[in-house]
Amino acid sequence: MKIKFNLTWSTYLEEWSYVIIFDTLLYSYVGMILRDSQLKLHLLEFANHDALTKTQNYAAYSSQIKYLFNDCANNKLHLSMMMFDIDHFKSINDTYGHLAGDQILQHVVDVAQTVIDANDPKVKLYRTGGEEFNILFPGYDLAATESIVREIFLALNHLTVNINDQTIRMSISVGVSTISSQDTNPIDFYKRVDTNLYYSKKNGRMQITTA
Repeated sequence: MKIKFNLTWSTYLEEWSYVIIFDTLLYSYVGMILRDSQLKLHLLEFANHDALTKTQNYAAYSSQIKYLFNDCANNKLHLSMMMFDIDHFKSINDTYGHLAGDQILQHVVDVAQTVIDANDPKVKLYRTGGEEFNILFPGYDLAATESIVREIFLALNHLTVNINDQTIRMSISVGVSTISSQDTNPIDFYKRVDTNLYYSKKNGRMQITTA
């Protein structure tokens, strides 16, 4: 470069110093952008996942149900939902302590997610409340959900958790429904599934109500 442009040594060295400074600044800027992107990904993951069970949380559910509901309404697609909660969970916490309750929640997610992964990874599990969980079945009508719902139901109702040499047996109650033409928004759909869950709990627990 010095010979081609007939530069003096001082000008040549000055130009090289500018190149080095520019490269250093560019490297620092790219590094900052990458760190910022990684931070944003970590924050997004934290915002959309339950800290205890590591499954997706209500915020993730809320975002996904809006998208799926609109997609189904616009394209006449099926969408079903399973809602379940752990029977007498408050009693478990009161009797065995909150650490035991936390371990049960973690076991429930592990078992339910294992069943889902073995069947269809497009089906998604969310922890939407303390001991309440929702599972979204995109592309499923009510009949198509039956085998997975039944498998999760049976797996969780045979689950025992050993804590401090004590065996805790648990059960779940379940509500299931599919999107309807009468549903004007995701809340209408949610309420119907929730009503089915409430019916299961009111009428003896450890059962599935579909409608």
